[in-house]
Amino acid sequence: MAMSDRLLAAWYQGHPALKLLQPLEWLYRRIVMNKRKRFLAGEGEIYQPPVPLIVVGNITVGGTGKTPLILWMIQHCQRSGLRVGVVSRGYGAKPPQLPWRVEADQSADIAGDEPLLIVQRTGVPLMIDPDRSSAVKALLASEPLDLILSDDGMQHYRLARDLELVLIDAARGLGNKRCLPAGPLREPVERLQSVDAVLYNGAANDRENGFAFQLQPTELVNLQSGERRPLDYFPAGQALHAVAGIGNPQRFFTTLETLHWQPVPHAFADHAEYSVQALNFTPSLPLVMTEKDAVKCRAFAAADWWYLAVDAAPSPAFVAWFDTQLMRLLPARLLP
Repeated sequence: MAMSDRLLAAWYQGHPALKLLQPLEWLYRRIVMNKRKRFLAGEGEIYQPPVPLIVVGNITVGGTGKTPLILWMIQHCQRSGLRVGVVSRGYGAKPPQLPWRVEADQSADIAGDEPLLIVQRTGVPLMIDPDRSSAVKALLASEPLDLILSDDGMQHYRLARDLELVLIDAARGLGNKRCLPAGPLREPVERLQSVDAVLYNGAANDRENGFAFQLQPTELVNLQSGERRPLDYFPAGQALHAVAGIGNPQRFFTTLETLHWQPVPHAFADHAEYSVQALNFTPSLPLVMTEKDAVKCRAFAAADWWYLAVDAAPSPAFVAWFDTQLMRLLPARLLP
């Protein structure tokens, strides 16, 4: 087991050795709390965009389903005729320059896997830059927009925001509720009291302190041909290789099991790079991966490689809340 996996297990399952990391945790907490204090006081260089900006992020390390929810938000806004843009750090991307406008025909090496997925799915204008303020400025300079979504960036306090949405994995929760490196939290748990909404990925019902949303599988898509097939394309009991390089691979494997298939799990690091050799598994079986992984594998995909398309399905209460926020943030002339 890799060291990162051991640390993750310790955060969520407990381990006495984590007490040794308490001094580092105290130092980390002090740094992040002072950083937020300066932001709230308006100190330092903080950029306020001329259009509303919504941050979709988390306070934990690892995946919580941000990309599917952002896709839902984009499509929801586009159906109302809103011009939506997205900014992202572009983790793992190696563009020729920054800021960088992501286009659908670029490679994941240049654009980053999640930004490329978002653009290919929605056609939305998207700019990547670790300095999200620079990304927003470049995005607004490229075309007129009504609203900007920030893919993560909760702790990027040089960028002002109008709404903060925090996503939490309903199954894993906040682990031991300790900050890095003694726990999985990027900021103290008290930070949740100051955000505008909390969403629990995988929750069946809304909770007292947050909304529920789930990821619903919709279809299988062939990496090589683009062929789309319904979820009953593979019969119940079908054995297949399952590839997931996301923050919580087990969530993907469990989803395949709920579809009554028998996945042979192959977990990779989040944002992993792939090759034919890395995915050369035995025995010979169909291979199913996440859409995020698929954007990096199309160039060398075999004929029986598929990705499972999923859509976020937020609760009706969240949809109503989100529409209310849009009405508050945007001029009435922009809304239907």
